[in-house]
Amino acid sequence: MNLLLTRLETHAATNPSAIALSDDSCAITYGALPDVISGAARRIGAGLKPGAGPVAVALDNGPAWALADLALLRLGRVSLPLPPFFSPAQTAHALADAGAGALLRPARPDEPGFEIAGRRLTLQPLDNPPVALHAGTSKITYTSGSTGEPKGVCLSAAQMQSTAAAIVEALGVEHAGVHVPVLPLAVLLENIAGLYATLIAGGRYHAPGLARLGFVDPFRPDFARMVSTLADAGASSLILVPELLRGLLAQLTRGGQRLEGLTFVAVGGAKVSPELVAQARGLGVPVHEGYGLTECASVVALNLPGAERAATVGRALPHLDVSLADDGEILVGPAPFLGYVGQPAPRGPVRTGDLGERDADGFLRIAGRKSNTIITSFGRNISPEWVESELLAQPEIAQAAVFGEASDRLSAILVPAAATVGRDGLAAAVARANGRLPDYARVDRWLRGEPFAASTGELTGNGRLRRQAIWARRGGALSAQETA
Repeated sequence: MNLLLTRLETHAATNPSAIALSDDSCAITYGALPDVISGAARRIGAGLKPGAGPVAVALDNGPAWALADLALLRLGRVSLPLPPFFSPAQTAHALADAGAGALLRPARPDEPGFEIAGRRLTLQPLDNPPVALHAGTSKITYTSGSTGEPKGVCLSAAQMQSTAAAIVEALGVEHAGVHVPVLPLAVLLENIAGLYATLIAGGRYHAPGLARLGFVDPFRPDFARMVSTLADAGASSLILVPELLRGLLAQLTRGGQRLEGLTFVAVGGAKVSPELVAQARGLGVPVHEGYGLTECASVVALNLPGAERAATVGRALPHLDVSLADDGEILVGPAPFLGYVGQPAPRGPVRTGDLGERDADGFLRIAGRKSNTIITSFGRNISPEWVESELLAQPEIAQAAVFGEASDRLSAILVPAAATVGRDGLAAAVARANGRLPDYARVDRWLRGEPFAASTGELTGNGRLRRQAIWARRGGALSAQETA
């Protein structure tokens, strides 16, 4: 039996009355959880053919998603979580690429189904040709990547659960209170650092549906509803991407509200400015920046209470070997993932493509993406994330994308933090950011733009800029940009 399921058996014996999984209408104790998982495994397993391909999971956040995931672990079947923000073409690609044999989804009223945690589900057979997967694959997670066609990362149960256990070891069980997922559970970061880590630590994983949290439109969150739901749940921990953190802080400021129960909020997925962290702390939100990537089973490094350093992503988790190549690229070993679907198994450590620095105490700072480095016509090498972090530190700017390859000056597309922020406000924000930058890295031209979103292909699922897509859609307009 694997680490997670063994730990659940221990919690069932030592703390049976504690709630493990819940939403607004369902609460499952640790004492009941092993039997509930077994029941879910029987229902799902009854509809699976021996030797069929991975089981794709297309469910909303909630106990049913968690139980389906745990049931597939118990069955030893490969799971394929489908993010709700994937386009139909991306979903179709993932199903075919992985050779998915079945799709677990909500049942329609006119079709047979079974119940898990109060949700009526069905297992739809798929006729995808089988695909040879890496030995030991337990989950295939598809990343948005830098192109529209996602690629599948094969992970073993041991790799994923080692990450979750390392997070619990580093953070301590005292933060295992009530974790509320704001990201979709199909995002690996929430799946492992949220669900698995909470259950290993013996906490309560309270998972309302995404609409309950204000994600009726996933790319325009209702932050007032989010704050209300988090307060009602008594959330003690969250995992956020920078854009969600920024919106949450804006709502707390507007409403004069506080989330008093929070003890730990992890933020990652993209660079976080120190000013945003300071703003969060000032509003009582205990933010700690981290760093990771899918190929390393989500989290690589994390700042911790009592062990943090500003402008860094913290120290590496204890089960990983993190080093820097001669050119500063971050390498993560010994072998965090099995390989990509349809590609040979990798050898040696993962080359992250991220540039970093590490201080004498082991704190890691991310300098930018190796492939994103801008080389200006003056021969200066500039990380756009560096410039963007200064722009994003200004309260008038919600999103920023910086360009300038082979140009004598940098340009930026800026998304204002509110509709009321006009040209003068953005100009003042750019001027302040430029004042913190050397001459060669200052933004000379800028264009006000509409928000970047995953639905337009301009963001990955965890909030990273997809620069080529942004440039393809908006780069032409920069010929008429305004000077800073």
